Amino acid sequence: MIKIGILGDIGAGKSFIAKKFGCPVFSADDVVNQIYKNNKLCNEKLKKTLPKFIKSFPTNKIELGRAILANKKNLKKIIKIVHPIVRKKMNFFIKKNQKKKLLILDIPLLIENKLYKKKDILVFVDAKKTDINLRLKKRTNFNKKLLNNLRSIQKPLYVKKKLSNYIIKNDFKLLSVKKRIKIIKKQILAK
Repeated sequence: MIKIGILGDIGAGKSFIAKKFGCPVFSADDVVNQIYKNNKLCNEKLKKTLPKFIKSFPTNKIELGRAILANKKNLKKIIKIVHPIVRKKMNFFIKKNQKKKLLILDIPLLIENKLYKKKDILVFVDAKKTDINLRLKKRTNFNKKLLNNLRSIQKPLYVKKKLSNYIIKNDFKLLSVKKRIKIIKKQILAK
C-alpha cells in the first residue's frame, strides 16, 4: 500500500485534488466535522477547557473561531483535544484499507503532526495566491485573522513544497487537474 499525503495552502484545493485520485481518501477536515457533530465526550472536554466560548452541542465552529480569535493559545488547546481522536480514526482508516494500492491522506497538519513516514509520497498542491484568496473569501464564516492564526501553526509553504515528491499545479479546471493527477498516479505506481 502506498500512502499519498496531500500538502498545500489553505484554500489551494487539496480536498478537490485528493478526491480526483480515485482512491480511498482520509479527509481530516471531514473527520473533524463529524467529531464536532457527534462526539459528546470531545464536546465536554472542549467546554471544560474553554467554558467562556463553548456553550452548545454539537460543537459550534463559530464558538471555536471566537475562542481562537480571543487567544491564539486556545487553538493549541483545541488541537490537544481533537487531534488524538483524528489520529485514532486515521489509523483505523489505514488498517481498514490496507489491501488497497493507494490511499490518500488529506490532512492539513500532516507534516506538523508527523503523520507521515519516509516512504510515503507527498504531493504539494500549488495554486496562485489570487485564486486561493478569491476562493477563501467565498467561504461562509471567512475571517482573515482566524485564517492567519490557522496558517501560523503550519510549516511555511516552501518547506512543504521542498519535502514533496510531486508538485501539482491547481488551476481549478477539472480537465487539466485530472490530466496532471493521471500522470502523477502513473509515475507513483510505476515505482
